[in-house]
Amino acid sequence: MSFNIGLSGLYAANKQLDVTGNNIANVATTGFKSSRAEFEDVYSVTRLGTGSKTVGNGVRLANVSQQFTQGDINNTGNVLDMGINGSGFFVLNNSGSLSYTRAGTFKVDKEGFVTNTDGTSRLQGYGVDADGKIVNGVLTDLRLDTSNLAPKATTSVSSTINLNSTAPIIDQAVVSNQFDPTKTQTFTKQFSTPIFDTQGNQHTMDQYMVKTGPNTWDTYTLIDGRNPDGSAPTGPTAVDPVPSTMTFDTSGKLVSVSTPVPPTVPPTVPAPAPVIGSDLKINGWVPGTVTAGVWAANGAAADPAGLSISMSNTTQFNADTARSIPAQNGYATGQITNLTIDGSGVLLANFSNNQTKPIGQISLASFANEQGLQPVGGTSWKETYVSGIPGYDAPQTGSLGSIQSNSLEESNVNLTNELVDLIKAQSNYQANAKTISTQSTIMQTIIQMT
Repeated sequence: MSFNIGLSGLYAANKQLDVTGNNIANVATTGFKSSRAEFEDVYSVTRLGTGSKTVGNGVRLANVSQQFTQGDINNTGNVLDMGINGSGFFVLNNSGSLSYTRAGTFKVDKEGFVTNTDGTSRLQGYGVDADGKIVNGVLTDLRLDTSNLAPKATTSVSSTINLNSTAPIIDQAVVSNQFDPTKTQTFTKQFSTPIFDTQGNQHTMDQYMVKTGPNTWDTYTLIDGRNPDGSAPTGPTAVDPVPSTMTFDTSGKLVSVSTPVPPTVPPTVPAPAPVIGSDLKINGWVPGTVTAGVWAANGAAADPAGLSISMSNTTQFNADTARSIPAQNGYATGQITNLTIDGSGVLLANFSNNQTKPIGQISLASFANEQGLQPVGGTSWKETYVSGIPGYDAPQTGSLGSIQSNSLEESNVNLTNELVDLIKAQSNYQANAKTISTQSTIMQTIIQMT
């Protein structure tokens, strides 16, 4: 019996040495989780129980469990190096076979897909639709789209404007005071805003503010120095620009913006009523270029929805006529300049036209029983019946951790503890060997007595 007990002890101590040695060997492995050898004692029993004087029958290995505690996260400077701060696993797809890992050492293959270090598995996440919105729920291979960002025509312009209530009134009944963008005495203030056509060409939209009464202002809108339809506002063949009229109440707040409807050919009878609201609406804008003083359409177009200029934040107070930095939603063609990944795993592409566009989002997996996962090498695990099925969601959702880009999670092996365990396992091995040696000496004594 003592031989079997000693042999079981030697086997257990040897397994403890194996587990400890494996932990020490992987002390520098990214995303590695240390293992722990768990033992249980053995008793010989009968159908009626063990009795009160039963001697143990040794020890056996019950389990080798991995410890999914957090490892240190250190900066690397590589944007595709990612560490998970909290719970969850990256999801990898190798020809339809899913595996799970904490090792965030990713790279891009020749087709633009984000893969693991050896390039055999693709990182899983959520794609984006045509409007750049994340499509949650369906896992897909994450891919870095490095193509140019298509231009977008401007459809809205907004800003905060104050018009000085004490500015002098310009009497447009006087011929010399009639609006002319080349004569500064015919308008009170000029504001310029860059806008874009459907091909990404930039144009300058000028708004000329003319105070016509105590609480009324006219606004003339020109694009590239011309009327929105491309006609010239000055010169022998000029078409007089049509102003919008802003009306303010006695407290200086905007009441309405009235914009006449441009006449048609032949003219509509009766003439349509002006459009009244808080926005200026420009329809039928024809983009063009001026070469040697001659204007010509450039082949592009304005957005079919037209161009809306929000005037709702316009006031008339006794302060300088001024405007905040305008906001407009158009942009030119952009080339990708760099990539950033935020804590929720969204991959943001930054473009040369100052636009930022999400191109995907990383998905993390969680399990009811992480200890039930099966290690498959490469610092990866597979789902098992014991682990339960995975749940997929975005980082920072529920109990899932956050993503730290430019960083990697190191092994959670505590080298000091492992070296102490190594000494203990060696002592256990020597002690069990001594048990066998002592039993052998006793057996020799008994043999010599016979």
